[in-house]
Amino acid sequence: MSTIIDTFIAPQCDAEIELLYQDDHLVLINKPSGLLSLSGKNPLNLDSVHYRLVKLFPDCTLVHRLDFGTSGLMVVARNKAINAALSRQFSQRTVTKVYHALLCGHLNTDEGIIDAAIAKDPTLFPLMSICPINGKAARSHYRVIERSYYQLENGKLVPVTRVQLTPETGRTHQLRIHSQLLGHPILGCDLYGGTQQLPAGSSLRLMLHASELHFVHPISQKEIKAHHASPF
Repeated sequence: MSTIIDTFIAPQCDAEIELLYQDDHLVLINKPSGLLSLSGKNPLNLDSVHYRLVKLFPDCTLVHRLDFGTSGLMVVARNKAINAALSRQFSQRTVTKVYHALLCGHLNTDEGIIDAAIAKDPTLFPLMSICPINGKAARSHYRVIERSYYQLENGKLVPVTRVQLTPETGRTHQLRIHSQLLGHPILGCDLYGGTQQLPAGSSLRLMLHASELHFVHPISQKEIKAHHASPF
């Protein structure tokens, strides 16, 4: 059995968490890119969404996570009962999650579905892999919004496709590895080929933003349809 050694040290994140909505039961936030969702085991990775929010909401717990580089909408439970109720919605796949991303290059197709199982391999950590035998089912929808060009720090223009991504499942790195499988990794993705066109030492963020989150409020039973526009 391989032992996972996590050597990642998150750089300091000066961006603030944006509180979009709060009541006695839950909080909706916009997570900045470059902030961990949960604190890491390494004490240098203490800063995180949870670390910051627990100072404001002492009993809060995370229902789901966004990758370090991903920005956008997260719902945070203010007590264990609400966490359990929201977690059931996520596990039953009744929560709708919509992302916006910039993919490297111009896609030939306007929309489609990526259906490819994803597996965790300790020998590849932190990478995930496509594995139809040992992987867990993973399915993502994509729709092209526009094809354009993105200007890098050095002034170079690179072709990109702005897409809407809607995952049916919630596997680790799902949208990032599925985009790579398309042949068009997410721009700025250091793990799955999205930095190949960037100049050495570039600090470009991962161009992935959680822009919509639809779920049912556990107490009021009203449908919450949260939207937050992509910052890129």
